[in-house]
Amino acid sequence: MQQLLEDIKNGSFARVYLLYGEETYLRLQYRDKLKKALIPDGDTMNYHYFEGKGVETAQLIDLAETLPFFAERRVIVVENSGLFKKATEDLAEYFKAPAPSVCFVFVETEVDKRGRLYKAVRDTGRVVEFARQNEATLQKWILIQLKKEGKRITQNDLQFFQQRVGSDMENISRELEKLFCYTMERDVITAADIEAVCTRQIGNQIFDMVEAIAMRRQKQALDLYYDLLTLKEPPMRILFLIARQFNLLMQVRQLKRKGLDEKQIAEKTGLRSFVVRKYVSQSARFTWEELKEALTACVETEEAVKTGQMNDRMSVELLIIAYSGEKERRA
Repeated sequence: MQQLLEDIKNGSFARVYLLYGEETYLRLQYRDKLKKALIPDGDTMNYHYFEGKGVETAQLIDLAETLPFFAERRVIVVENSGLFKKATEDLAEYFKAPAPSVCFVFVETEVDKRGRLYKAVRDTGRVVEFARQNEATLQKWILIQLKKEGKRITQNDLQFFQQRVGSDMENISRELEKLFCYTMERDVITAADIEAVCTRQIGNQIFDMVEAIAMRRQKQALDLYYDLLTLKEPPMRILFLIARQFNLLMQVRQLKRKGLDEKQIAEKTGLRSFVVRKYVSQSARFTWEELKEALTACVETEEAVKTGQMNDRMSVELLIIAYSGEKERRA
């Protein structure tokens, strides 16, 4: 990212850029910065935009070989094309010696780093990965946004905000905007404000559902399930997230037994360090056998739906009932 900013600052651009990664917010922010630096406002003659998987590489090459119209360069932006996940020999070959008057900007979520196209761009252009940001970086970024708006927040409430809205920067930005509007006349954002206007991420609701299952609070577990259905979450996605939760609990429990601390567990599992403590506590509410049985039950439930033995909504409901009902706990 720093190299990309240097290119923009100096006005010295590569022929080809590849911006990729899971962090959509940063990826699109830098796409727009680069586009603004490359092409003057209103120049529609020398700017071309393609989106989706139907992009024809021959058309891209033809455009690249066309001289710009009374301008320094022709800019071609290609987004979500999937070209970096399949064989694209002609484009990879072309990038060995692209026209001096063209600048390509590819914007993708996923790429195959083993592919010829990726390697061609890496060798002759600029590749920038936008990965999920770590906890410390996100906190700094959030605090910068708060400072711009003249807002303050305590460390505890900041962590509560992160737990509630997740780590996706695009979602964080939306939720911050809601908070700014809600606290228009005040300079301090509180946990009550966050509770009032910030939308809980689906993963948090799944965590609460599994917690309710562990505590044998069947009504609460089912209510959370029905809430997710009301939010148009597909039952099979809910099942996938329940299975993922039990899998994470098994990992956390095993790592804790090996003597790892919360920071080390966070590194191994990909969980945020400030939520590991909650996972350690939740995993302790199940025996090891219960966790294994629950994970197996999730797999069997998915199989029952795929083979037509049960419908998806009912199968997940029965799974929740089976594991949240009162029964004698094993040692």
